[in-house]
Amino acid sequence: MSRITARRRVIRLTLGGSSVAQEDLLAVEEPLEIRVGGRPLAVTMRTPGHDFDLAAGFLVSEGVITRGEQFSTVRYCAGATDEGINTYNVLDVTLAPGVEPPDPSLERSFYTTSSCGLCGKASIDAVRTQSAYDVRDDALRIDAALLATFPAALRSEQAVFDKTGGLHAAGLFDGVTGKLLVIREDVGRHNAVDKVIGWALKEDRLPLRGTVLMVSGRASFELTQKAIMAGIPLLAAVSAPSSLAAELATEAGLTLVAFLRGSSMVLYAGSERIVGQGSSGQGTVDMGSVETASGLGVADS
Repeated sequence: MSRITARRRVIRLTLGGSSVAQEDLLAVEEPLEIRVGGRPLAVTMRTPGHDFDLAAGFLVSEGVITRGEQFSTVRYCAGATDEGINTYNVLDVTLAPGVEPPDPSLERSFYTTSSCGLCGKASIDAVRTQSAYDVRDDALRIDAALLATFPAALRSEQAVFDKTGGLHAAGLFDGVTGKLLVIREDVGRHNAVDKVIGWALKEDRLPLRGTVLMVSGRASFELTQKAIMAGIPLLAAVSAPSSLAAELATEAGLTLVAFLRGSSMVLYAGSERIVGQGSSGQGTVDMGSVETASGLGVADS
């Protein structure tokens, strides 16, 4: 059995038909404890894989580090159990000399679930982390037709989703060429994004100017914040945004696109970055002429 998927015996029932016992593949969900300098910082439920990227991206999202040179080493902790077994579910990050350790206020008093990366935060003010990068002046301009190809490109690379149907995905695209730079999957949408940002940190690509972050689910406040913390100027989602995500995007100068499906999309902030064929004919899409998502009846778990 792999660490990413697990087999389980199930019964498939069809109304008016027969029931069949068969094996099914499930996406694995396990806790990961992240320590910094030996001190526990957070526990998140995640799909094992690219754990070092996840830890690095988490530290960027929390404003602890901003550059690859500040991230020294990371290792799984041996003896994580009373029996001294390495479960590969506890890792410890060492920051570079001179880098300030995380503020004690960031320490989570309880774990972060795979669906909510903000659990344990004291208030919404505590998560309005000041980014080291300003996305407002990013010169990215992207044709709407090119942007519309990103969901299919992301979906085509979701290898584990094809097996389980149970993982979110986040992909980073070059906003000029449309090239998919990296994709990560996880049971938690925020974990998938942290894995992408962690990859970028380790590749010394921060800030991620001129890029597009494409996510397979909703555009939450937290995902918007993570994009801003990594210097990403455009966040696109196949499903709905939250009101707070739209407000934060407007405040920060981030372009927020949601309900990106087929040939349609809804622009919630930063519409000046979307160019090409719009309802007004051509050129930059006019926010005043874009239909709202009200009544679309589309939701995401």
